[in-house]
Amino acid sequence: MPYYVVDKTVEALNEHSKALKGSKILILGLAYKKDVDDLRESPSLTIIELLKQRGAVVSYNDPFFPYVGRGRHYDLDMHGVPLDNLSQYDCVMIVTDHSDYDYARIVRESKLVVDTRNATKGIQSEKITRC
Repeated sequence: MPYYVVDKTVEALNEHSKALKGSKILILGLAYKKDVDDLRESPSLTIIELLKQRGAVVSYNDPFFPYVGRGRHYDLDMHGVPLDNLSQYDCVMIVTDHSDYDYARIVRESKLVVDTRNATKGIQSEKITRC
């Protein structure tokens, strides 16, 4: 799944005349699944590493993880960011569909949304790419 999601993100950015390299990407949700504080086997961690390897500038937000450091299979050393000024990001990627997120607001304020969890179901917008 992580490689597929990164490829779909590259395609979505290209549709908006942006390259992945240098793009600012915000990952929403690090947890393995909705509304839990478990990082084990989370695809978000691999997605972040793949995006960084390809030159993206990656930030994240997760209400359960204000900080993520070194793990057994990853070494991120990142602090979460608030959901302020979503328009500063070239792409907002929904990887874990936590209940706390206001998806209508996220779509409205973002330039591009890549939704890997169908969290934006029922929201119609050309900004949304669903994986």
